[in-house]
Amino acid sequence: MSIFEQLAGYDHEQILFCRNDDVGLRAIIAIHNTTLGPALGGCRLYDYPSEQDAVRDVLRLSRGMTYKAAVAGLDLGGGKAVILGDPANKTEAMFRAFGRHIASLQGRYITAEDMNTSVEDMDNIRRETKFVTGSAAAHGGSGDPSPVTAWGCFHGIRACLEVTYGSPEVAGRTVAIQGVGNVGYWLAKYLHQAGAKLVYADISRRNLTRATEEFGGTVVEGDEIYKANCDVLAPCAIGGTLNPRTIPLVRAPIIAGGANNQLDDEGRDGEALATRGIAFAPDYVINAGGLINVYSELKGYPREKAMSDAASIFNTVKRIINKAKSESTTTVRAANRVAEERIEQVGKLRRLHVP
Repeated sequence: MSIFEQLAGYDHEQILFCRNDDVGLRAIIAIHNTTLGPALGGCRLYDYPSEQDAVRDVLRLSRGMTYKAAVAGLDLGGGKAVILGDPANKTEAMFRAFGRHIASLQGRYITAEDMNTSVEDMDNIRRETKFVTGSAAAHGGSGDPSPVTAWGCFHGIRACLEVTYGSPEVAGRTVAIQGVGNVGYWLAKYLHQAGAKLVYADISRRNLTRATEEFGGTVVEGDEIYKANCDVLAPCAIGGTLNPRTIPLVRAPIIAGGANNQLDDEGRDGEALATRGIAFAPDYVINAGGLINVYSELKGYPREKAMSDAASIFNTVKRIINKAKSESTTTVRAANRVAEERIEQVGKLRRLHVP
């Protein structure tokens, strides 16, 4: 499939390939839809197996950002960026060069932190363009969005517990967290403080040591996380982990976590979860806290408002699950409809001529 065919398949507006051999920069910026506002989405740095894998990832992620902003009620469109390369080799010059490419889009795309990028990296981008969020507070940014993302996930889990068990109470429930990096770590903290029992899996021994030393819990290896006897499975690592191989292994009645694109295929895997009666919180609904955080930064709001707004994900997740039940569809399709309806309605409004 050609790149243009992929663009058409995901209905993107624009894709920009960025290159600077002097600093080792190879990057892709994807702008999916700007009906609701400028495209905002993080920049991840990853050593992709192939350029085609990078294109597929950035197209899926940017589309997800459009839907995330729409369901969260934000005046933002969807975009995403990926830098191809080994995170161990990142430099100031690389991110400053990337910042210049962002500047060339004149505000159509605003970047932020993502996998393997940091507040320091955002600071370096900011030296070349104002269209960046998540830089250090000393530079006018809101810093690491992970605590707010995890706070939204925590309340989304509470919503799933209420729908499934009749109570949002976390104490005494067991949550298996797949990936205890930035968001997973903060989610573990909030769950621990609320009295949950925790199970972890992560490829990083350092992440696992930090989590167990601070919050207790049990460590399992690899696919054992899917088989864990738990109330909630919380994917918080890479995407595509829920697929025909892993879904049959899942024992949890709820899947609700912070990772993007958890389903390898929205239609096929969403149906598989629904058939098994598993309550699935669509990832772009439950993990919208990070986007809410940077939106608050753009508006000049304090962190307290971002945390408060992220807590409202409780009501959004409940609404999506109940909509799916009433319409006899998957939660992914229900969430997509909510997003698409808002985009269509606002799109019509913006086409109106106001003298």
